[in-house]
Amino acid sequence: MSTRTINGGISFWYAQDGIPTPREPLTGDATADVVIVGGGYTGLWTAYYLKKAVPFLNITVLEARFCGYGASGRNGGWLYNGIAGRDRYAKLHGHEAAVRLQRAMNDTVAEVVRVAAEESIDADVHQGGVLEVAYTPAQLSRLKAFHEAELAFGEKDRLLLGARESAERIRVAGAVGSAWTPHGARIHPVKLVKGLAAAVEALGVRVHESTPVTEIRPKHAVTPYGTVRAPYVLRCTEGFTASLKGQRRTWLPMNSSMIATEPLPDALWETIGWEGRETLGDMAHAYMYAQRTADGRIALGGRGVPYRFGSRTDNDGRTQPETIEALRDILIRFFPQLAGVAVTHAWSGVLGVPRDWCATVTLDRSTGLGWAGGYVGSGVATANLAARTLRDLVQQDSGVQSGRTDLTTLPWVNHKVRRWEPEPLRWLGVRGMYAAYREADRRELSTHAASTNRIAVAADRVAGR
Repeated sequence: MSTRTINGGISFWYAQDGIPTPREPLTGDATADVVIVGGGYTGLWTAYYLKKAVPFLNITVLEARFCGYGASGRNGGWLYNGIAGRDRYAKLHGHEAAVRLQRAMNDTVAEVVRVAAEESIDADVHQGGVLEVAYTPAQLSRLKAFHEAELAFGEKDRLLLGARESAERIRVAGAVGSAWTPHGARIHPVKLVKGLAAAVEALGVRVHESTPVTEIRPKHAVTPYGTVRAPYVLRCTEGFTASLKGQRRTWLPMNSSMIATEPLPDALWETIGWEGRETLGDMAHAYMYAQRTADGRIALGGRGVPYRFGSRTDNDGRTQPETIEALRDILIRFFPQLAGVAVTHAWSGVLGVPRDWCATVTLDRSTGLGWAGGYVGSGVATANLAARTLRDLVQQDSGVQSGRTDLTTLPWVNHKVRRWEPEPLRWLGVRGMYAAYREADRRELSTHAASTNRIAVAADRVAGR
């Protein structure tokens, strides 16, 4: 058996399910009622819900490579109810507003599962919830505080588990506790994005791939092949936003990397457990995320090298050898019995991080420009909520729908974020921040202190988290 690791090639998910047949690029200047820039989850869900709501709309999606090339085809397959910025929204708009946002996210998990079933999208969905473990005293303190916070935001159906109860779900070495929420599911990211793209086309939406948008301005999406003119231009580019003219410092493209093991034999699974197929995370500062795949592998991710100078993005998912080793070390720390198991695939991608770490949805009624994103790694479900919100904002502005809706009054709508610092300040800041988090994790593991390390506290303060 070969132990060679395939590095890049977009992601393991594409290696398993295949690169899609390319769609035609834009063939010249065109017009539409709505033009959507970006063919990932946000753009495709937005097209889907708009077309379902108003079938006569002329909608065009423009994608630089192919649908799902970015984070939508590279993520960890966590369909869960986390949303970036909830605590800040509570401070800005009040606790009840943030509770409404959290409830909307809870409902979103079920909404994605519902539509996938309705559209016959087989995305290896398993609703096992989310299990987040602690394996140091400091992590356990954070876990308990996190659990109490989630209860305060209305999530009454979650559980706080001790060491024995945690091991009954997944036997993570040294785990001293965990928290579980039912609002989560494992998915195959590429199967979902492929199925969604097909559903959108079946509704009559035009999807042009290999069509990079170089500039967005009111009523115009400019590409090398022509310009699409539309009353509404919606930017759904997440981690690739920095490549657009004038957007270099809007959202920082944060790098995240993953590995996938070979399929594990039943004998090893018996030592691990994981029969509930929960998605798995931890309470480290430089946290990990993982799933048990439908074909019996472990796919596990973490930050790796967090940021490339000048907001550059990767080349087709290749990641650094040291990152692969670091992720493998996490795998073995969690499951020492996997020391001899091969890592067959490694890849990376970028996610969008706003300066205040808050996801947002916006429609500027004076220009017709809209955008959604800044999900900070929680985009699989958040993209769906964002898309339904963009749908309502467009319908409201165009007069198709009168008055505001529950979604358009959520606190993340039209939130304004300041821009990131220029280089080299943002490179130094982000690299320094994650170096601090890793050092804090190391100290917490070695000292067994019950409180969060002061280095991480300082890093949070500097980052504005």
